[in-house]
This record gives sequence, C-alpha cells and structure tokens, in this order.
Amino acid sequence: MSSVSATSVKDVITHHIESRRSGYIQTSHSIHERPEIGNKEFYAQDLLTSHLISEGFKVEKGVAGHETSFYAVKSSNKPGPTIAFLAEYDALPGIGHACGHNIIGTASIAAANSVASVLDEIGGKVVVLGTPAEEGGPNGSAKGSFVKHGYLEDIDAAMMIHPSYQSGRTTTSLAVDPLDFEFIGKPAHAASSPQDGINALDGVLQLFNGINALRQHVQDDVRIHGIITHGGDAPNIVPEYAKARFYIRAASRTVLNEVTEKVRAIAEGAALATGASLNVIAFQNEVDNLIPTPLFDDVFEEAFNSLGGEFSGDGRNGIGSTDAGNISHVVPTIHPYIQIGPKELVLHTDAFREAAKSKKGDLGLIIGAKSLALTAMTLYTNPEMLKQIQQEFKEIRE
Repeated sequence: MSSVSATSVKDVITHHIESRRSGYIQTSHSIHERPEIGNKEFYAQDLLTSHLISEGFKVEKGVAGHETSFYAVKSSNKPGPTIAFLAEYDALPGIGHACGHNIIGTASIAAANSVASVLDEIGGKVVVLGTPAEEGGPNGSAKGSFVKHGYLEDIDAAMMIHPSYQSGRTTTSLAVDPLDFEFIGKPAHAASSPQDGINALDGVLQLFNGINALRQHVQDDVRIHGIITHGGDAPNIVPEYAKARFYIRAASRTVLNEVTEKVRAIAEGAALATGASLNVIAFQNEVDNLIPTPLFDDVFEEAFNSLGGEFSGDGRNGIGSTDAGNISHVVPTIHPYIQIGPKELVLHTDAFREAAKSKKGDLGLIIGAKSLALTAMTLYTNPEMLKQIQQEFKEIRE
C-alpha cells in the first residue's frame, strides 16, 4: 500500500471523484432527462456501464433475468474483501425521476471507480450490481433476482445512498408481497340470463371486503392496499374475468408470510363463494424488510462527517419498502440518505423530481459518492472493522 500511503487514501479517493465531477453530474442529468421505467432502462444501463468500462471493469449485461441489469467487477492481484455498490436507475411511471435514482446509480459507479483506482495497492475486488426496477412492476425489484441467482455469494458488504429531504442513517423498511388475484367466471347476458353466468367481479369485491375485515386483526405495521385492474367489459355482460393487484406489507418477513397466507385464504373463500376460479400470481419479486447494521452506518457517518456532512435525522418521511432489503438479509448492507432539498421535500412528487437535477442534488451526488468510497476504503484497509460489522450482522440476523 506504499503509493497510497505516500499521499492519503482519502485524498486519492476524493480527488478521483472530484476530477470527474462534471462528467458524473452530466450522467445524472442525462438519465434524469430520459426517464425509463423498470426493466426498460437501456439508456441508463449503457451510460453507467460506459463509465465502468472506461475504468477497467469487466461488465456483463442482462444478468439475473433482467435485460437492463449489469454485473461489473474489477479485481486486484492481492487478496482482500469484495465490496459491492448497488446501482438503481429506473424512473417512476408518468413522473420520471421523482425518487432520484439518477443520483443513486451515478453515485455508486463514481464510488466504485474511485475505489478501483487504488485496488492494486489495497487488494480485493470491487463489484457494481446494476439492479433495475426498484420501483417494482412486472418482473420488478431486481435485487431479489440478484440474491436468487447467487450474485451476493462472494460479497462481504454492500452499500448505496438514497437522496432525501435530509441526511440520515439506514432505516428499516417494510417487506412486500406483490400479488395479482385473477378471478375467472362465466359470461352471460346480465339481464336475460344472469343465472347462466359466474360473476368474476363479485369475486374481486368479496376479496376487498374480506381484506377490509382482516384489517381489524393485524399488527400496526401491516399495510394492505390494492386496486382493481380489470372489472369487466360491459354492464350488460356478466364479467367472466376480473383482476385485482395488491401490495401486502409488514415490518418483518415472518409476519408478512402469515398475513399473506390469510389474504390468500380470503381470495380462495371469495372464489368459492362466487363459483369463480382463482389464480394468485406474484407479478414481481417479493421484497424483504431492510435490516440495518448500525456499526456499518457508523463507518459511513464518520466518512460523511469528514467531508463536511451532518446527519440530521433518519432521512425519510414515514416508512416504505426497498428491495435493498433483500440484499440486507444476505450481507451487511447500508442504505443511508443524502439531503438534496428542503425539509418539506417529499418523495415521488414533482418537487422531488426537480430536486434530483438541482444544484443541491448535484452536491448530494458528489458527497454521497465520496462518502461511499471512503466507507468502502475503511473496509478494505481495516479487516478488523469489517470483521466486527459482519459479526454484528450475524448477531442481528440470528
């Protein structure tokens, strides 16, 4: 590590990002200007991977069952840990980058590139997981696919940052089961021969009524919310097909599994009551609750503070879900928040979309990337700290 020690690890890392600052900001803005929904992020995929390839990463696209995903790796000839940076880059339907994924993806590749620049000195391996469709949708929540396909098996720790209304530590999130409920009945003329029909829409309505009754008997952290995506074709035809889409959430996977089984039983009862047949379809990956590893966040907070940042809270309003939770069940994971706007800023709004390409958003991108890189550098150069983080993670998981 002689050449790194001759200057300063911090200076090397921060200078690498700073010297490419305008390029990273332009990348973030370009992704912002061309929003792509989940599993359609071809432009963002190409733009982000081009940065990695230029820094010597080996990049494989279309992994883990997602055409717009990527797996990027750069190795040294020396032993050491393998640290993964998580890149998100999908936009929200209709509202664009109102969750700031243009910042998330760019910050992760900037951090990875800076670490890779000194990898031959410090040893180990750096990985970037390009994970599409964090916002869900068909075949959504790609981090779950990365776990299922074994891409986390040799990873020692994983990290990312998320823009927010304030800077703060990793927080818990809700596990989610995303399910479609299809009811299949039998058409008939609704006026002249209703007795010959089986009303699939009645099955959906019974499902909603049953779920509404269930809400009285679940824990406070449980959330069940859904819509009717198809309710029939005409009022004078008994609906032969109807479908509802639900997100079922809870603070832990264990509780969620129990609640989901109850919802499935309600759906089966609705089908039995109406005479319709039922299909229950998981339209995207299930999402697990995010498990913080506090010691890991301590390392990030120290890096963030050294760059002039300051945590002012937990970084979010309310509690939602993220497929980073799936990663956090497998390896120690951090998902801290970086402020990009005023305290009134709310995710998934027009205001947040505009903040994601603002001067403050650009600043959040750069300080976030530097903080991630410095956090990773601590894990590479301080084996005892990494060991302690992994031990804490093990104890929390147990």
